[in-house]
Amino acid sequence: MDKNINTFEQLLKICIANSKSIYEVAQENMAQSADITVDQVRAFTNRSLFAMKEAIQTGLVNDELSLSKMCGQDCAKVKQRYQSEKSALGPVFEKILTYALATSEENIRMGRIVACPTAGSCGILPAALIAIADEYNYSIIEQINALITAGEVGRIISNKVALAGAVAGCQAECGVASAMAAAAVCQMRGGSVYQVLNASALALKNLLGLTCDPVAGLVEVPCVKRNPFLAVHAITAVELALAGVESKIPIDEVIDAMEQTGALMSPTLKESSQAGLATTKTGLQIKKQVFGE
Repeated sequence: MDKNINTFEQLLKICIANSKSIYEVAQENMAQSADITVDQVRAFTNRSLFAMKEAIQTGLVNDELSLSKMCGQDCAKVKQRYQSEKSALGPVFEKILTYALATSEENIRMGRIVACPTAGSCGILPAALIAIADEYNYSIIEQINALITAGEVGRIISNKVALAGAVAGCQAECGVASAMAAAAVCQMRGGSVYQVLNASALALKNLLGLTCDPVAGLVEVPCVKRNPFLAVHAITAVELALAGVESKIPIDEVIDAMEQTGALMSPTLKESSQAGLATTKTGLQIKKQVFGE
């Protein structure tokens, strides 16, 4: 198997030529690169999957505020609402929202999470993947396949653009996480290789230009609530892709556009907290309350 897969076009061709899914190609390449077996790759992935589920379960019962006191109780509020009034979009939507908040709030409490691809975006992929798996009873094997697929999407994107808000804004963190989540769920739902990549393209291209402007310089506002929004965004991309709706711009070109957008974005909107939400009147008041400045 070719280790040098640097674009999605290359990945698609290899998958088609070998009649393999993305996860099959990815796990073989990971095994060769790390000089381990495919079973060891899958075992490592399973540990990450377990850690994601553990973070969700811990977050669902923890309403401790972060040190800044800005965030930490939104998951509890959403859970409480759903105990008395169900979501108009059904139980899987409820799970996605609560799972994403639970994970993201565990991150701001300095709990154990899986950065996927970053800590600030840690709730998006787990919420989408695990909520769908719970709702439709997908096996652990299918969940591992989906997570490996998501990892390959993140890896190839990172070849072009650093997955950091300081480099390309939140499009490179929560945006990429949503694309990874779309790939994972599309894989799990039986999507073809093309549909998986198309779902990622649909998710990512609609998040181009997403800024990184954290209030008080902390990965809390708007980061925590951005996670459930973009987990749902990923599912929208999957539903479109499985219906045959196509991104007119191929995913490799979407990544080129993301790289260009990140380069053109002002440094004040790339994790510096020098513009955007961070410098609103309320944002500055919060900073003063947190740091006493």
